[in-house]
Amino acid sequence: MELACRLTEKAQTVEGTHQWPYKALASALEVIPRTLAQNCGADVVRCLTELRAKHSPSDGSGLMWGINGNTGKIEDMKVAEIWDPVSVKNQTFKTAIESACMLLRIDDIVSGIKKQ
Repeated sequence: MELACRLTEKAQTVEGTHQWPYKALASALEVIPRTLAQNCGADVVRCLTELRAKHSPSDGSGLMWGINGNTGKIEDMKVAEIWDPVSVKNQTFKTAIESACMLLRIDDIVSGIKKQ
């Protein structure tokens, strides 16, 4: 959610259609806490709204807030001692980028085939 909030802020500083990629990535990153909230039985809309509010100050005070998957409540992850390894996120982003590139390559190949 922190990355999504920072990307949304950045999108507001960019003009025109150049802000669309920032907004799209921010929206995609919000799927992660949404899915976690759904899986733990929390009220998804209320939970995401509260989490977004915790992350909205750009001073970094909301950096460690997240959803406790056991209780479904918004908590400070440092206090709750819940750690998410960055290596898992890095691999997820790499896999997503590779998949998108592969789909784009397939589209180029299919569009290059002429019908006889």
